[in-house]
Amino acid sequence: MKLLPKLVLPLILAFAPVLAAQQKDANAGRQPPGAAIASGHALATEAGLQILREGGNAFDAAVAVSSTLSVVEPISSGLGGGGFFLLHEAKSGRDLFLDAREVAPRSATPEAFLDKDGNLDSDRAENGPWSAGIPGLPAALVELADKHGRLPLKASLQPAIRIAEQGFPVYARMARGYASRREVMDRYPGTRAVYSPDGKPIQEGDLFKQPDLARTLRALADRGFDGFYRGDVAEKLLKGVKDEGGVWTAEELAGYRVRERAPIVFDYRGWKITTAPPPSSGGIALASMLQILEGWDLSKLDEPHRIHLVVEAMRRAYRDRTFYLGDPDFVKIPQRTLTSRDYAAGLRATINPDKATPSDLLSGQQTPLEDEETTHFSIIDAEGNRVAGTQTVNLLYGSGLIAPGTGVLLNDEMDDFALKPGTPNAFGVMGFDANAPKPGKRMLSSMTPTFMESADKVAVLGTPGGSRIITMVLLGVLGYDAGLDAQAVAALPRYHHQWLPDVIQAEGNAFSAQTASALRAMGHQVDLPGDSAAGGRGSSHVWGNLQTVEWDKAKGVLSGGSDPRNPVGAAKIAQSAR
Repeated sequence: MKLLPKLVLPLILAFAPVLAAQQKDANAGRQPPGAAIASGHALATEAGLQILREGGNAFDAAVAVSSTLSVVEPISSGLGGGGFFLLHEAKSGRDLFLDAREVAPRSATPEAFLDKDGNLDSDRAENGPWSAGIPGLPAALVELADKHGRLPLKASLQPAIRIAEQGFPVYARMARGYASRREVMDRYPGTRAVYSPDGKPIQEGDLFKQPDLARTLRALADRGFDGFYRGDVAEKLLKGVKDEGGVWTAEELAGYRVRERAPIVFDYRGWKITTAPPPSSGGIALASMLQILEGWDLSKLDEPHRIHLVVEAMRRAYRDRTFYLGDPDFVKIPQRTLTSRDYAAGLRATINPDKATPSDLLSGQQTPLEDEETTHFSIIDAEGNRVAGTQTVNLLYGSGLIAPGTGVLLNDEMDDFALKPGTPNAFGVMGFDANAPKPGKRMLSSMTPTFMESADKVAVLGTPGGSRIITMVLLGVLGYDAGLDAQAVAALPRYHHQWLPDVIQAEGNAFSAQTASALRAMGHQVDLPGDSAAGGRGSSHVWGNLQTVEWDKAKGVLSGGSDPRNPVGAAKIAQSAR
């Protein structure tokens, strides 16, 4: 299917796809002609390529990329956070999903996050020790290396250790994010020692060294799981949390485990889509939205009606997210129903093709905006192994708390729980009992690492973006289906609807004035940056940091797309020859 050019505004970009040489032999359709890595930072992409050159596979490269992002993108992710890793093993043809989401400590009861009047205490939910869940990312790096990689963990962690020790230049996004969070980060001695040594806060262009983080990475490299979750590092983490008034236990740290889960798999217009299962909400929502939309030939619609239908699909999927989704180890999720074509057809039947459905007309009863937080990388190696990895510390710089002596910036993922049912979190999304906090439970996530595969193409994609992650991946899937290349997919203008608040949020260049007017005439509220028709509020000017790689099996060509919204080397798409 070819979408009309009106799907997006013309893309005036200087970032062309980086194409590998075409494969000359008869294996062109069976193995990629090299390797491709797209990540949010050039140093992380190069770290992955270095490990491939040393004989590693995509999973070893994922360890290198993930750990290096943990060093160079502390604004987005780190060892104190968690992530999801979607894997494809070329030899067996197997797809699997590693759930390294953080878990709630035993102290994390709903009552712990309410103030004296019974309202949600946002400061406690978003900042400091109470906001932090038990980290999962270090355990994921161990699992990737031990069960799927070819090289020892120690080898794949070397680039991250080196960069943490030697430093890297502070970039504008990192400095800007720190300035916005400094008031919180300055509360904690361990954080001040790293980000404002001698009382001088980090500035763009400074050489940023993290010797404590290097030592923590080295302990992980030398001792594996026990190097982080037991012993000296664990003791420092526990003391750092306790000294700031939080409550973690040694048993909780040592008891953390990565969960291997079956991905969600469904078909969309000739594409096999493989994506994230719960505790991600992304895969179920993506299946629902795409299966609603496959009832129309979007290429035959004008731009306002096409966007209208996409928004109505978003609205319904996010409504279901609010009520049904949580940690599958704790709640029963009607996954088969929510991802079925019959259920999607029922939702489709409620959509008026010419008029918006007010969100308050969809049942609000249970039935019987993050632009720079989180990061993503995509990898295809020369054997055809694939990794889509999305990792996060939640909000900018997570909780703001570094446990002294570790260099580990802790997450603030507790805010992703429904800490008070029906009360929106920092991203404006609500939840109820399915996502209520309980000891050992994993908070609901929007991270949506995804594979697409057709008869002649394979694509790997994902993005940060908080509650907008799922809709950005949706637009990426629609872009690939429209025939766009990887770089054009990474650069697509973005819009979003999440049921509540009942508003279309959009980047500044997403809609023409005529399209915005037509959508409003259909009954939509459209929120554009600085738009007086939206009360002048607007949403963030740009969103996300989509990273994607594509393998054209028919032509034997690899290409990559890195989001041009991230100027710090993020547009670098690196590939290796076979």
